[in-house]
Amino acid sequence: MPDSKIKQRILFIVNPISGSRRRRNLVQLINDHIDRNKYDITIALTKYAGHAIEISRDAVKDNYNVIVAVGGDGTVNEVASQMINSNSTLGIIPGGSGNGLARHLNIPLIATRAINLLNKGVESKIDTATVNGRPFISIAGVGFDALVAKKFAKSPRRGFLTYFRIAANEFMTYKPKKYTLSFDDGLYIKRRAFFIAFANSNQFGYNAKIAPNARLNDGKIDICIAQKPNVFQTPVVANLLLLKLIDKSPLMDIIPTTGVTIKQKKNRVINIDGEPVKIDKKLTIKVVPSSLKVIIPQNEPK
Repeated sequence: MPDSKIKQRILFIVNPISGSRRRRNLVQLINDHIDRNKYDITIALTKYAGHAIEISRDAVKDNYNVIVAVGGDGTVNEVASQMINSNSTLGIIPGGSGNGLARHLNIPLIATRAINLLNKGVESKIDTATVNGRPFISIAGVGFDALVAKKFAKSPRRGFLTYFRIAANEFMTYKPKKYTLSFDDGLYIKRRAFFIAFANSNQFGYNAKIAPNARLNDGKIDICIAQKPNVFQTPVVANLLLLKLIDKSPLMDIIPTTGVTIKQKKNRVINIDGEPVKIDKKLTIKVVPSSLKVIIPQNEPK
């Protein structure tokens, strides 16, 4: 980061409706707790879907030192996608439902503590990844989790209970789909799967760790191929996710790679950092090593 004696320009991009409730006091909290001896601050509120992308792109061009995403993983994706391989550093104030990237990086979920981290944290470089050139920072995937992301995005209610209800409602009728995977190292897999997650970070959110050994600075992404559990296996699988032991399940194969191409029969919705997107039936996933600067707690492993 720049010389600490020179004030840094920091921009907060706030999604005012992210998460399970409106956070009307966030602007006040930022003003009350940010270190004004360190930062000159600007605050911008998003007004529509994709607005954070526009604000972040302009802020990078305007050479802001720090750009802070205030919201959930979708907001983080919009902001960070414009910062890849730039001179600006990402800050995060978690305000979403799952907050997967923030949890992986041990960024506090309480706003005042996250603001204090901006005052005292350190800068580190992390990997990002792309699907057909579209960036994601934490998790992307196809199959059941993408379907749940699609339903969740349409729901007027947020939070874990809504996510769980949607997953439970869709589980019984969802049929695994056929996928063909061609890895950069020559590995070839053809399989019917419940879902396939492309894990840069270790979790979907809510501390459900789909890739317990994933790291954000190893130049690789963990491809998690899941088989559908039966009714009796489902509670066991849920516990393994929360206990960081899902890689021990015979229903899960996790393959670290620098890149993979996945073919599916139809152009179905994919999950990109919690947001449902339609791209193509052929998906090319690539890692972009050490491409994003982010503020994290001191001495925090990634």
